[in-house]
Amino acid sequence: MLEIRNLHLSYGKLVVLRGISLHVAPGEIVCLLGSNGAGKTSLLLTIMGLNRPLKGQILFEGEDITGASPQYLVRKGVALVPEGRQIFYPLTVEENLELGAYHRWRQEGRRAVQADLERVYALFPRLKERRRQKAGTLSGGEQQMLALARAFMARPRLLLLDEPSLGLAPKIVDLIMRTIVRLNQEGLTVLLVEQNARKALEIAHRAYVLETGRIVLEGPARELLHDEEVKRAYLGKDYREFTA
Repeated sequence: MLEIRNLHLSYGKLVVLRGISLHVAPGEIVCLLGSNGAGKTSLLLTIMGLNRPLKGQILFEGEDITGASPQYLVRKGVALVPEGRQIFYPLTVEENLELGAYHRWRQEGRRAVQADLERVYALFPRLKERRRQKAGTLSGGEQQMLALARAFMARPRLLLLDEPSLGLAPKIVDLIMRTIVRLNQEGLTVLLVEQNARKALEIAHRAYVLETGRIVLEGPARELLHDEEVKRAYLGKDYREFTA
């Protein structure tokens, strides 16, 4: 579904991606691991057309989308849940969700959008309870639910997720991860950037590890979960207890 070939990116003189090549097959959850500054977010933004690469190709369902606009990519079936959520604080929960489906109103009409609203509310009952509440008054976990739900309203086939667990309580993290798995089981393909390596590797099919803009390791998620180098670098000091 998604194929990246020899992608290079720089911000001025700072080179942040150095020959990235990877793929995501239909129906997969693929996670990207790496420390801060490794290039994970830059890669997602480049896929989404918010950065223009120096060279390389990005293919979505066989079409070269390198440098395509975010608006075009959303219409093609790609959606991004950005780091930090970036919801519209002054608007209500429901208004944020309706904006997620902005490109569908003319073609599909209110009935189709309303049906997806009800599905979102079934996934996240708390959002339904707060649908008339301003988004800026929600808790951090509720805002992350809203960001994920807003992306879902675009009816994507490929979802790009940037640090969905950042700053959230463990129970909310578990809810977000279960929701990602559920959406994947229903046919959604996911490329997940996540610093919580344990959670990401537990739900992913495959994984890539980035260091200073390069892919240094890749493989099935379950294998990387038990890789000694990955455990030392990303699973914390208690990794032996985790795998005991």
